[in-house]
Formats: sequence, structure tokens, C-alpha cells
Amino acid sequence: MKNLRILDHPILNARMTMLRDEKLDTECFTRAARLAGKILAVEATRYLESVARQVQTPLEKTEGSRLRRPVCLVPVLRAGLALLEPFRDLLPEASVGHIGIARNEETLQADVYVERLPRDLSGLQILLLDPMLATGHSSCAALAALKKAGAERILMVCCVAAPEGVSEVNRLHPDVEIVTAALDRQLNERGYILPGLGDFGDRLFGTV
Repeated sequence: MKNLRILDHPILNARMTMLRDEKLDTECFTRAARLAGKILAVEATRYLESVARQVQTPLEKTEGSRLRRPVCLVPVLRAGLALLEPFRDLLPEASVGHIGIARNEETLQADVYVERLPRDLSGLQILLLDPMLATGHSSCAALAALKKAGAERILMVCCVAAPEGVSEVNRLHPDVEIVTAALDRQLNERGYILPGLGDFGDRLFGTV
């Protein structure tokens, strides 16, 4: 599929298997999500652009690098908060925005109910953090909001993606790359990913 990068990391795969287990309680789910997020953060940022930078060590000058653009982390509320802390650990200098998306469980359409973003996104590298890419409606609503606010470079990071969601993002936002820990089989009639792991937000916050 276009613009899709599926990570293959043994520890990440093991954490994802834990997250799928319906017997995992809230405490263990939260811990596994945080650990999976740390690996996602390291692997996803591999695709950020960098430029050369010269520094003076205590002994001599040497060539190194820095990120080409400042990063802005944007979790999709509320499930995306699970990935925010691991990404901030890796990128403490990054600014943070928030987008809240409400999904209508009957129509499966999505509406933005809160949007708190930096004033100007045009020069930033945006990392959109949304653990579950299912129908793609919520993700596309978030992407549209980011672009309306001036975002030009967006990398989407998720734990699990469905082919239908990837296709929807490709159709409406062909410039956006997706990094995911897993590409699952399909959606069911309610728009949930199969085999998936259930409702990520509910399991994370104990509201199942």
C-alpha cells in the first residue's frame, strides 16, 4: 500500500501481542502501551529529515547533524495520549498540540470537538499520534484540521492500521506517510479493526 511503513521489531511485536490480549488489565495495558510507544518513537523518527551541523568538542571540531525542522507532536484525543509521553521523552524540545475527535458510532463519521495547536504550523514537522487507524475518518478529520492550520509536513504514527483506513488516508491525503506497528486484516461491520485490540482508549483509561 502507498505511503505505508510497517515496523518489524521483535520487542515491539511482543508488546503489541500483549496489547491484543483481552485478559490484560488496565495497569498492564498502560505499561505495555508506554513501552510500545517508546519503540514507535525511536523507529518512526528514523524518517525525519536531518541536516549537517558542525560542533566543537573539547578537542576539535567535528561534523554532526540536527533535525531539519522543529517537531510538533499532535495526539488525537484521547487514545493518542498513550503515545505522547514516549515521544516527548525522545523529543523534549517538541511543541505539543491536541486534536479531539468524536466518532459517531452509527454513521462512523468523525467531528473535531477541540483543537489546540501552535499558532503557525507551516515550518514544523508534524507527528500525528493516533493509535488506531480504522475507517480513517477520524485520522482524515485530524489531518484536514492540521492542514487548515498551515501544516505542510505530516507523519502519522499508529499502533494498528486497517487496509480501509490506509486507503482512505491515501485517497484524501496522498502526501502523508503512515508508520504503524501492525497492518491488520480488515474492519468489521461496526468499524472496528480485526483482529485488532478493541477500543484503545477504553482499555487505556479503564472505561471498558
